Formats: sequence, C-alpha cells, structure tokens
Amino acid sequence: TNANQEEKHIQHVVILCFQKPPSGAFQINDCKRIVAENNRSPEEHKMIYEMCRKFADEELTPNAGKWDKHHEFPAEAVSQLGDLGLMGINVSDEYNGSGLDALSYAIAMEEISRGCASVGVIMSAHNSLYLYPLDAFGSNKLKEEWVTPFASGEKIGCFGLSEPGNGSDAGAASTTATLDGDEWIIHGTKAWITNAHEAQAAIVFATTDKSLKHKGISAFVVPMDAEGFSLGAKEDKLGIRASSTSNLIFDHVRIPKDYLIGEPGQGFKIAMTTLDGGRIGVAGQALGIASASIDVAAKYALERHAFGKPIAELQSIQNKLSQMTVARDAARLLTWRAACLKDGGEHYTREAAMAKLAASEAATMCSHQAIQILGGMGYVSDMPAERHYRDARITEIYEGTSEIQHLVIANDVLKEYKTKM
Repeated sequence: TNANQEEKHIQHVVILCFQKPPSGAFQINDCKRIVAENNRSPEEHKMIYEMCRKFADEELTPNAGKWDKHHEFPAEAVSQLGDLGLMGINVSDEYNGSGLDALSYAIAMEEISRGCASVGVIMSAHNSLYLYPLDAFGSNKLKEEWVTPFASGEKIGCFGLSEPGNGSDAGAASTTATLDGDEWIIHGTKAWITNAHEAQAAIVFATTDKSLKHKGISAFVVPMDAEGFSLGAKEDKLGIRASSTSNLIFDHVRIPKDYLIGEPGQGFKIAMTTLDGGRIGVAGQALGIASASIDVAAKYALERHAFGKPIAELQSIQNKLSQMTVARDAARLLTWRAACLKDGGEHYTREAAMAKLAASEAATMCSHQAIQILGGMGYVSDMPAERHYRDARITEIYEGTSEIQHLVIANDVLKEYKTKM
C-alpha cells in the first residue's frame, strides 16, 4: 500500500546533508551521512514518524473536512498533540518539552499536516514562532513563566510580526514600545496572526528607537489578557480554515519591564532567526499537503475506470504522479538537509529558504495535479483534493513569500561568491 511504501521510505533512506567547507565551495566529498553521525538514533525518527502517522490517520484525516467546513478549531486534537509531546517538541525537558531535534520536528510536521494542514499550522506557529524565540533568547525567568506551561500544550502561543502596512518589510514596524519606569507601553496593531483567538500569550515585535530603523526593534512576550489588548475579527480564509487568524490590537498595553526578550534592539535579529527555523516547519506542512494530494490522486487513479481500464494505466496520469512524487521527495530532502544543519549548529538560512520554497511550490503543484487527475470529483468537497489545493496556497505566502525566499537564497549565494573575488 501507499502507507507501507512511505514507511519503508522513511526507514531505509540515507539522509545526505551537504556541508559547506571553510572555503564556501561545495564538494561532494564533504557530504556526511547524518543518520550515522547524528547524536540521535534513527530509531527515534522512525518512532516519531510512526506515532504521528498513526495519529494523523486515526484522529486528523477523518475530521479534517468537518473542521474546515465549519471553521472549527480542533481543540481536542491540539490537546492530544500536547499529550504526545508535540507542542513543545524542541524545548528541553527542563521546561516541560520533549527535547527532540529539528529533524524530528520536520518529520512530525509532515505527518500531522498530511492529516490536517490546519492542525499543522497550529502546531508550527506554536513551536517555531512562539516557543523558539523564548527558548533561544529569553531569560530563565521568562522561560519558567512563558515556556513551561506552553511546552506541554496546556496553553497556546502566537507570534506578532506582520502589520497591516508592512507585510514582507519586517523592519518597518509601526507598533511601538515605550519604556515608562518599570513598564513597557505597547501601542499598535499586528496582522495575520495564526492562533490569535486561542492563544494565551504573544511574541510581539515593536519599535523602541525609530532612529535606528530595524536595529531599533525589540521583542516582547505579551499576555493576551493584558489591559488594553483586544482581538480583531476572525479572517474568513481560503484555506487552513480550522485555525484562527486575526489582528492583535494593542491600545497602550502595559507589560513588566522584564518581559523584554533578549536585549533592546535585538528584535529584528530574533525575528529573522525565528523565521529561519519556522521555514523548516512550513516546509514540513507543505510536504504533508503534497503527500496528502498524492495519496488521494493515486488511490483515485487505481479505482476510477475509463476506456475499459483504471486511469492509473494511462500514461498521462502516470506522468502526473511521477512529477508529483519527484517534486515532493526532492523538497523533503531539502527540508531534512536544513533540519540537519540546524541540529549540527551550522548556518542554515539559505537551506531553510530553499526547503520552504521547494516544498510550498511542490504542495501547490501536487494539489493542482490531484484535482486534474480527479477531474470533476476534484472540484467538489466530497473529496479532499480541493481542500488540499486551498490549504497549499498559503504555504507560498506566510513566513516569507516565495519571492522573498528567492531573495534570501540569491543574497546568500552572492555573498558567498563575493568572498572569493
């Protein structure tokens, strides 16, 4: 079966991570067999895969259509993610997390998102965007208060970077934070915030010194029950409709001085570092959508008969399935390479951007072609193909559009070549 083939693929694949030598030039001899050298056993990754796949098949796939149709937050499923240790997957056990690596996260994100892309984005925004900056840059006091109860899944967090007027220009934050004695006063609006209506806290980026431009942005953790804070209306979205998205509105919200994450002016760096890791999560989500699209297309092609035989025997259908699988698998290897580099403490900005770009484009292509294979059945909600298509589109937009990923990749390539001239 397709499921058995996928399991066999995970169990036997050799993950190649292309490391850059000091000169910056790529050499095939510098490839490392990460499975052999990683400090984590391949068994652990197989266990994560099998656990997440079982959960997706039994709890997510059967309910994903209903959640999407009714714009229903999957509260019970998210609670179960916490029980499985997936809502603090990369956080150390000291702060109630699972302490697993980035590769485990990428594998988990694909399987959870294969079951339901909305659950995938809830998990991704919570882990990558809320927990990571606190875990990486926050004080021990902040971690105790704002990581520990969140890493267990007991509470959910969100991430406020985008604004109505800045979009991809993350350095143009109009939200401000002014120090007043022992408190910061935050004023402004954040837009397109995933998990907004279920979160108990938000990571918020605000300008603390306008004269320094992007170097004058700082990061804060803000309780959602703070006086002066309010939520905008839920957005009526094309896809990922079981997750909530809305504005965060700060009307002179006061928070304690020590709710600053890192140092004043470090916010832009924190945001960009967070997005590097977040792109691995979004790539995993996109891979899940691509895999779900391949699943529905291949199964339908084997069952649907035309011209006296299953349409799976038609060369045009086989070509589509081949193209879909190649795109998905290539993007998966790029995603795992980025995760392995992160786990090894290497620079992975370019690789994360490549993974997110390739995986999101694969998700869009695979979901598009799945509809083509299903024909009219792909256009109606009786089959999940149309939902996969709607869910896929956002993966090319949030946490950096495809256009931004091209800029990140090209700038890193040019920087590398400039050092050799």
